[in-house]
Amino acid sequence: MIIVLKPRVTDQQITHILDKLKDLKLKPTVSKGIERTIIGVIGDEAKLRLQPLEAYAGVEKVMAVQTPYKMVSREFHKDSSVIKLGKGVVIGGKKVVIMAGPCTIETRERLLKLARIAKGEGATVLRGGAFKPRTSPYDFQGLGETGLKYLVEARRKTGLLSVTEMMDVRDLPLFEKYADIIQIGARNMQNYNLLKEVGRSHKPVLLKRGMANTIQEFLMAAEYIYSQGNHSLILCERGMRSFESTTRFSLDIGAIPVLKAKTHLPVVVDPSHPAGNRTYVPAIARAGVAAGADGIIVEIHDKPEEAVCDGPQALLPEMFAELMVEMRAIARAIGRDI
Repeated sequence: MIIVLKPRVTDQQITHILDKLKDLKLKPTVSKGIERTIIGVIGDEAKLRLQPLEAYAGVEKVMAVQTPYKMVSREFHKDSSVIKLGKGVVIGGKKVVIMAGPCTIETRERLLKLARIAKGEGATVLRGGAFKPRTSPYDFQGLGETGLKYLVEARRKTGLLSVTEMMDVRDLPLFEKYADIIQIGARNMQNYNLLKEVGRSHKPVLLKRGMANTIQEFLMAAEYIYSQGNHSLILCERGMRSFESTTRFSLDIGAIPVLKAKTHLPVVVDPSHPAGNRTYVPAIARAGVAAGADGIIVEIHDKPEEAVCDGPQALLPEMFAELMVEMRAIARAIGRDI
């Protein structure tokens, strides 16, 4: 349920309502918008029906949330969430955030080189996998903690924040120590223990949609994180598995406006994984910006033929530079910046 408060509600009145809800063993979350403050309530809603909450000072009305995903819905938070990622970087506002880097961290020297390339073209976040989920157990699995340390060095030398994938709840202390943004990959979108664990973290989370999941399932996964208290949450559309084999996955471009309508969370597009081929990446990235994405996360590599993972879909530096020019033009056309 949602408790909508009056425009001039006092802090004392809010505290009184919250105390009452906690006495009922319910979990309240306060959301302050531009015009209204609301309290989202999770728990046994039958208890609320027995309480005359409309009679409490400061309460304007009480209403049920119709969607199964309560706290990430637009009903709960009508204003779009603007999330602070760190060092003055925010996502969800006017500026489209560009995240760029290799699929996986290979060497210190290469990561630093790609970080400087990304920074030079206007990216604000460096992507790079320290732990890699691979289909084959014999493929390169990542550098682990060493890779995370390289991301910290890259941040120190370029100012770029880092986003990197976490697969195991036991690694959370490492990610809280080294990473700026924790990525939950497509294969782990419904790993609920992992979602709950990062939901208790203070780090921003980038949640990727699973390759065979509906939008509702995606938002329910987001609800797991948000309901644990971590509200610095970003959604990422990265393509679905279908009968089409020309591309690696099929990007659901329509999911972007749908997600923007159904949730207040920022939405990022990954054009690299659905393309599977660098030839198609720029067009998908441009489409993502035009469709209203708040960010683009793209793979780049200076020598893709030497890449240990996903070389065919990584943009060459000159391709990335050209794409940045094109995306800036599109962003300006729809009233945004890059």
